[in-house]
Amino acid sequence: MKAFVVTKYREPLQVAEVPDPVVGEHDVLVRVDAAGLNQLDEKIRLGEFKQILPYSLPLILGNDVAGTVIGVGDRVRGFRPGDEVFARPDKDRIGTFAERIAVAETDLAIKPASATMLEAASLPLVSLTAWQALVERGRVKAGDKVLIHAGAGGVGSIAIQLAKHLGATVATTAGAATVDFVRELGADVVIDYRDQDFEQLLSGYDLVLDSLGGTNLAKSLRILKPGGRAIGIAGPPDPAFAREMGANPVLRVAMSLLSRKVRRSARALGVHYEFLFMRASGDQLRQIADLVDAGALRPVVGQVHRFDEIPQALSSLGTSGARGKSVAAGPVNR
Repeated sequence: MKAFVVTKYREPLQVAEVPDPVVGEHDVLVRVDAAGLNQLDEKIRLGEFKQILPYSLPLILGNDVAGTVIGVGDRVRGFRPGDEVFARPDKDRIGTFAERIAVAETDLAIKPASATMLEAASLPLVSLTAWQALVERGRVKAGDKVLIHAGAGGVGSIAIQLAKHLGATVATTAGAATVDFVRELGADVVIDYRDQDFEQLLSGYDLVLDSLGGTNLAKSLRILKPGGRAIGIAGPPDPAFAREMGANPVLRVAMSLLSRKVRRSARALGVHYEFLFMRASGDQLRQIADLVDAGALRPVVGQVHRFDEIPQALSSLGTSGARGKSVAAGPVNR
């Protein structure tokens, strides 16, 4: 089958003929009808995550899929051929930029009935990130104050909607061109990051979801109330994440050093910082699908690309000013 593969870090993706996926007894074979494009894909291609995600090359890239079941392993009970599904495969089994992919049954869910394949492909990684930050870790509840940075982006556009569904008051940062858009998503307070300083305008927040890191993260700590929490998805990784991923002792020390400054700052302010690298979960995707079908969440597809445009589309992520998520039609839909 045809797939886009990383053959060497920092080199362009290559189209290659690769073997068909091996389908284990607990796996589901999915025809890729659409795939989401993520900054994570580009960072992997550039080798920026080599220490966290030590993949062997060549590697089929792609972290989001929506498609149709075309085969199941002997012990699969929850899916059958013809089912329309979506998933973020486990981090060790990515590869959605291909004609087919085998996904563990536990990482897969029936796609929202109200969503197209392209819309469903836009959801897994960003919606799982938002869910694990706001529901699982943040335990956001009615009355909480939540700041979500980059509200017009892939994660931000879903996180705003989810936080509002949970009953929070939501602030977000955005450019002037997307102010109305993020308000439509549910943001109560919108800060134009080019002309306004959110640190001067916000205070007493329960949670910040930070996707930018650096100075932005440092300022985010200072708008939290005592006991508040900043969850970073752009880094730096913390010791808890190192333990979770089973990092070797050297890497654990390195991650501890990388996050030492921000953790010290958080402690001095009486707040908490933690790094989140989302994990695959079919159970959570089922709950997300229910929210989509109930109208509480709507997929936000910013740009749609042909399958053969994936390399160029990946390299332009973050520079086009697109709202929401970029997606590509699967090879069969070219």
